[in-house]
Amino acid sequence: MNTPPSKQRPEGEHEVKGLAFRDEGAAEQEAPPPAATVKRRISWQKLTFLPAFLAAVLLATWLWFEQADLDSISENAIAGDLVWKALRQHIQLTVISTFFVLIIAIPLGILLTRKAFRMATPIAMTFANMGQATPAIGLLALLVIWLGIGEKAALIGMIAYAVLPVLSNTIAGLKANDPTLLEAARGIGMSPMGVLSRIELPLAVPLILAGVRTALVLNVGTATLATFGGGGGLGVLITTGITTQRMPVLVLGSVLTVALALLVDWLASLAELLLRPRGLEVES
Repeated sequence: MNTPPSKQRPEGEHEVKGLAFRDEGAAEQEAPPPAATVKRRISWQKLTFLPAFLAAVLLATWLWFEQADLDSISENAIAGDLVWKALRQHIQLTVISTFFVLIIAIPLGILLTRKAFRMATPIAMTFANMGQATPAIGLLALLVIWLGIGEKAALIGMIAYAVLPVLSNTIAGLKANDPTLLEAARGIGMSPMGVLSRIELPLAVPLILAGVRTALVLNVGTATLATFGGGGGLGVLITTGITTQRMPVLVLGSVLTVALALLVDWLASLAELLLRPRGLEVES
């Protein structure tokens, strides 16, 4: 007797004792993939944690300072608006020195990656390394001897000390670009300036911003030494606390310096995320 041919079943379906069921593995393979979720570029933890931590530290320092036993020397060191003046001078030194670092290091880094000036790269990097390898206090002393006491000597010393990270990162970022991509841009008729401004620099932005962030933190720390050259800043409070052995003044100057460095680093990290081209985002 001829048996009827079995019905053809879809792939992944089987029959056991007359009951048809579908393989779970096949069903999973046929299921559409879940929609990809896109993370926000800046999380609320990054926005709030460090400012809240710094606010707590500053509040605790202020409460301790209010309970501290201050003698006449300590009161004279922080009398009037001397603390705000020192903080304002410190910020001013950091901003001005970083501005000059940017207008010196980034154009120089671009120039040294051009074919006509590549031979000068080792010389420029040697001078930049010398600026950072020299002890900051010794460099400042030499500049004071040459330029005299004042803000100018402190600024030049800070600039020389912070040029290296921005210059080296600019060169590294531009050299890391894919040569085939640059050749393709030239092949479609883009000018050298167009290739630089529309392809090379945007791709190098992450490394350049990392160098700027490092330079900012270096300048905040180096600005504390400006007091030895008559440049002011929070170093005035620190040296006063050390020389007069007044712990409240020393703690106040040190905490403000550390808080300013952490705040600057936090702001630079936010700028690094916001200014990074969207196509180069890296989610952590």
